[in-house]
Amino acid sequence: MDFDPSSLAALAFLLVNVVSFGAFGLDKLRARAGASRVPERTLHALSLLGGFAGGAIGIALFRHKSRKPSFLVVFALAAILSVAAWLAIARVVR
Repeated sequence: MDFDPSSLAALAFLLVNVVSFGAFGLDKLRARAGASRVPERTLHALSLLGGFAGGAIGIALFRHKSRKPSFLVVFALAAILSVAAWLAIARVVR
Protein backbone atom coordinates (compact mmCIF):
# COMPACT_ATOMS: atom_id res chain seq x y z
CA MET A 1 0.00 0.00 0.00
CA ASP A 2 1.48 3.32 -1.08
CA PHE A 3 0.61 6.59 0.69
CA ASP A 4 1.54 10.01 -0.54
CA PRO A 5 2.81 12.51 2.06
CA SER A 6 -0.44 14.50 2.13
CA SER A 7 -2.44 11.35 2.90
CA LEU A 8 -0.08 10.49 5.74
CA ALA A 9 -0.35 14.03 7.12
CA ALA A 10 -4.16 13.88 6.95
CA LEU A 11 -4.16 10.49 8.68
CA ALA A 12 -1.83 11.80 11.41
CA PHE A 13 -4.05 14.86 11.89
CA LEU A 14 -7.16 12.70 12.19
CA LEU A 15 -5.49 10.29 14.59
CA VAL A 16 -4.16 12.98 16.95
CA ASN A 17 -7.62 14.59 17.05
CA VAL A 18 -9.32 11.32 17.93
CA VAL A 19 -6.75 10.72 20.68
CA SER A 20 -7.14 14.29 21.95
CA PHE A 21 -10.93 14.01 22.06
CA GLY A 22 -10.61 10.74 23.95
CA ALA A 23 -8.13 12.24 26.42
CA PHE A 24 -10.54 15.07 27.25
CA GLY A 25 -13.36 12.57 27.72
CA LEU A 26 -11.20 10.32 29.89
CA ASP A 27 -10.09 13.27 32.03
CA LYS A 28 -13.72 14.34 32.57
CA LEU A 29 -14.67 10.78 33.51
CA ARG A 30 -11.78 10.55 35.96
CA ALA A 31 -12.60 13.96 37.42
CA ARG A 32 -16.15 12.87 38.17
CA ALA A 33 -14.92 9.63 39.73
CA GLY A 34 -12.27 11.36 41.82
CA ALA A 35 -9.59 9.22 40.17
CA SER A 36 -6.15 10.23 38.90
CA ARG A 37 -6.43 12.74 36.07
CA VAL A 38 -4.89 13.21 32.67
CA PRO A 39 -2.21 15.89 33.23
CA GLU A 40 -3.00 19.27 31.69
CA ARG A 41 0.40 19.23 29.98
CA THR A 42 -0.70 16.06 28.15
CA LEU A 43 -3.91 17.73 26.96
CA HIS A 44 -1.91 20.77 25.83
CA ALA A 45 0.71 18.59 24.11
CA LEU A 46 -1.99 16.78 22.16
CA SER A 47 -3.47 20.12 21.14
CA LEU A 48 -0.08 21.41 20.06
CA LEU A 49 0.53 18.29 17.99
CA GLY A 50 -2.65 19.02 16.03
CA GLY A 51 -5.39 17.68 18.27
CA PHE A 52 -6.88 21.11 18.90
CA ALA A 53 -10.09 20.32 16.98
CA GLY A 54 -10.69 17.13 18.94
CA GLY A 55 -9.80 19.02 22.12
CA ALA A 56 -12.20 21.85 21.32
CA ILE A 57 -15.00 19.39 20.63
CA GLY A 58 -14.15 17.60 23.88
CA ILE A 59 -14.22 20.87 25.84
CA ALA A 60 -17.64 21.73 24.39
CA LEU A 61 -19.22 18.28 24.46
CA PHE A 62 -17.98 17.22 27.89
CA ARG A 63 -18.14 20.77 29.33
CA HIS A 64 -14.66 20.10 30.59
CA LYS A 65 -12.03 22.72 31.38
CA SER A 66 -14.43 25.33 29.97
CA ARG A 67 -14.41 27.42 33.17
CA LYS A 68 -10.67 27.50 33.65
CA PRO A 69 -9.33 30.64 31.89
CA SER A 70 -5.66 29.74 32.36
CA PHE A 71 -6.20 26.39 30.65
CA LEU A 72 -8.19 27.97 27.80
CA VAL A 73 -5.51 30.60 27.12
CA VAL A 74 -2.77 27.97 26.82
CA PHE A 75 -5.12 25.78 24.75
CA ALA A 76 -5.78 28.68 22.34
CA LEU A 77 -2.06 29.43 22.01
CA ALA A 78 -1.33 25.75 21.36
CA ALA A 79 -4.06 25.69 18.72
CA ILE A 80 -2.64 28.78 16.96
CA LEU A 81 0.89 27.34 16.97
CA SER A 82 -0.43 24.01 15.76
CA VAL A 83 -2.35 25.56 12.86
CA ALA A 84 0.79 27.46 11.85
CA ALA A 85 2.84 24.26 11.96
CA TRP A 86 0.28 22.24 9.98
CA LEU A 87 0.09 25.00 7.35
CA ALA A 88 3.88 24.97 7.08
CA ILE A 89 3.81 21.18 6.71
CA ALA A 90 1.14 21.47 4.01
CA ARG A 91 3.33 23.87 2.04
CA VAL A 92 6.26 21.46 2.15
CA VAL A 93 4.15 18.41 1.28
CA ARG A 94 2.64 19.96 -1.84
